[in-house]
Amino acid sequence: MLGLDAPPADHTVAVLHYDEREAPGLTPRELVQLRHVRWFGGTGAVLMAIGALGAGAQPVLQNPTQGVRVLGLFARTQTSSLAIAMTGTVVVVLAWLLLGRFAIGSTSSGAPLRRLSRSQLDRTLLLWIVPLSVAPPMFSRDVYSYLAQSEITARGLDPYGVGPAQALGVDHVLTRTVPTIWRDTPAPYGPFFLWLGRAISAVTGDNIVVGIFMHRLLALLGVALIVWALPRLARRCGVAAVSALWLGAANPLLLFHLVSGVHNEALMLGLMLAGMEIALSAIESAAPLRGINLVLLLGGSSVIALSSTIKIPSLIALGFVGMALARRWGGNLRAIAAASGLLLAVAGAVTLLISGASTLGFGWIHTLGTANAVRSWMSLPTSVGVITGFGGVLLGLGDHTTAVLSLTRPIAALIAAFVTLRMLIAVLTGRLHAVGALGVSLGTLVLLFPVVQPWYLLWGVIPLAAWATTPAFRIPTIVASSVVSVILMPNGAEFQPITIVQASIATIITCAVLIALTRNVLPWRAEPGPAQPVQRTNAYAGPS
Repeated sequence: MLGLDAPPADHTVAVLHYDEREAPGLTPRELVQLRHVRWFGGTGAVLMAIGALGAGAQPVLQNPTQGVRVLGLFARTQTSSLAIAMTGTVVVVLAWLLLGRFAIGSTSSGAPLRRLSRSQLDRTLLLWIVPLSVAPPMFSRDVYSYLAQSEITARGLDPYGVGPAQALGVDHVLTRTVPTIWRDTPAPYGPFFLWLGRAISAVTGDNIVVGIFMHRLLALLGVALIVWALPRLARRCGVAAVSALWLGAANPLLLFHLVSGVHNEALMLGLMLAGMEIALSAIESAAPLRGINLVLLLGGSSVIALSSTIKIPSLIALGFVGMALARRWGGNLRAIAAASGLLLAVAGAVTLLISGASTLGFGWIHTLGTANAVRSWMSLPTSVGVITGFGGVLLGLGDHTTAVLSLTRPIAALIAAFVTLRMLIAVLTGRLHAVGALGVSLGTLVLLFPVVQPWYLLWGVIPLAAWATTPAFRIPTIVASSVVSVILMPNGAEFQPITIVQASIATIITCAVLIALTRNVLPWRAEPGPAQPVQRTNAYAGPS
């Protein structure tokens, strides 16, 4: 049951992976198509940025477009702004799907004979990111909570003890921009993030617009770390760097929620993946674990621990680094104890250093469950509890949703813990690479988490993009990423139903016209080609 008997790879999640060879560059005709796809997606990103001026998550106060002759028009024509933003969102998703033809190929004919280069993908990603980087926030208002909590920290108050309303006052400019549900709740984020926020607040003060862009710089730094680490981790797993970057870094969920939505998951994931790459470069090296390799091991582990002081879930990556290290040291109980002791010491030292240097202490440990007050439809245990409670109401048995949730959520937590244990053992026994096992564990954790936000899916998708290559993983991931990306409202809340209906009709008509106009320019239809032979290598041998 625990996987200690090391069953064949085709009976485990290892079937999600096979080695994927690199491929030569595109033909001149394909290069022209790639250029058109790039600009098609760039146009969508620009439309999103324009629509965000009226339909984005604009601040309640200090809105820089309010009263401006041209830019202020978008806020007064909400339906048009929403239609523009929704059209841009769909166009970016369609461009991403088209780009996939040059990154992983069609699933029916196998991997393509040719693949776009890393530099071509980087330029495409940059073109799509730039418009979203200068646009107002979209899809979430969490950045306003970041600003308020940073100001609380800058004033020397305890962000883990008081909420924005109590600490800053209900009428404070930063409190007014925080969603009502979070005005009285303490910060659920780690001390490193609030330490950075305190520095931002010291520079920006109460200037909301500048504060947004400073936090977006942190998000872009995290995205840059993801782009740096992901292809390197993919090569360690025998996966094409471009396909991993396309599914992980160019994913619309990342563009819309980490860049445009300014979520601190960007920095958390970036540091976690960078730390994994640095640590694994030492563990998988044939050289002894001393000198520079020891520095890399300790440095990479420290970076992972640092990421957990932004959000705690990334600390799980340290366990998989530990199992990879224990396997190198023999894979016995003594090796496990030694690796665990070393990495626990590193994690403890980093956490103590950050908590002490930031003067924020360990109050964040008690606020980690703050978000559990939200009942998220994407969370399996929460959905089961809510549906069961609703069924009880229909049957006249009363609303027992809270009681059911008190059962489903702990059961889900136990299942997630068991899956994580299995993945740790799989790394120790050599059946799975640490990157793939980490992705499976984080993906399971997200699905069984009490609260699941759309961008939480990236916790599992990005690591798995560097390891899982079969259609059984990629097709559901592509579908889920596309659907979730287009169903959320760009203002981070809700519009009137009639506004959504009108904007949706305009979006459907506009996108249909765009597809018709570009049918001979963009590769809407798959061109059949010979399949690439699959090289199945499911086991991870690792260094002896």
